[in-house]
Amino acid sequence: MRRSALAFAVLAASCAYRVVAPASELPGGLTSVHVPVFINQTSEAGAEAFFTQALRETYLRAGRLGGADAPGRVEGALVAVSSFPLVASPGRLPNYRFQATVKLTVVRDGAALNTVQVSGGEDYPAGADVLSSETNRGAALRRLAESLMREGAERLATGW
Repeated sequence: MRRSALAFAVLAASCAYRVVAPASELPGGLTSVHVPVFINQTSEAGAEAFFTQALRETYLRAGRLGGADAPGRVEGALVAVSSFPLVASPGRLPNYRFQATVKLTVVRDGAALNTVQVSGGEDYPAGADVLSSETNRGAALRRLAESLMREGAERLATGW
């Protein structure tokens, strides 16, 4: 057991691969960022809260979330949101797709360091009634916010 642990440690140390939390790097040498509530440019009331919270959690896990006095901030805008039915099989409830586009900008001392726009979609099933359909839709919105904000934070860090 001891030999295998030692062999693993030697192999891991010799490899150029390193495990890094998403969003662990910030542009412009920033050490932390503040994430104010996103601007919602859509008719989807309250959706900005899901995306703001998802980005805050991404930076929190990476140890890069700061307060209002942080040296930088990430400004977000929910640019587009849509939801539409997908083709349903006869005799089955339809599935829907929720799509969103978000623009993120890292700002330091009033100057934009990097801007990215991320888009994606998340499918969800119709429910047997309105309440279960809305529950499924809300869960899809949360999953979409989490995946888009992870991607957005990574792209802000790499400049891609």
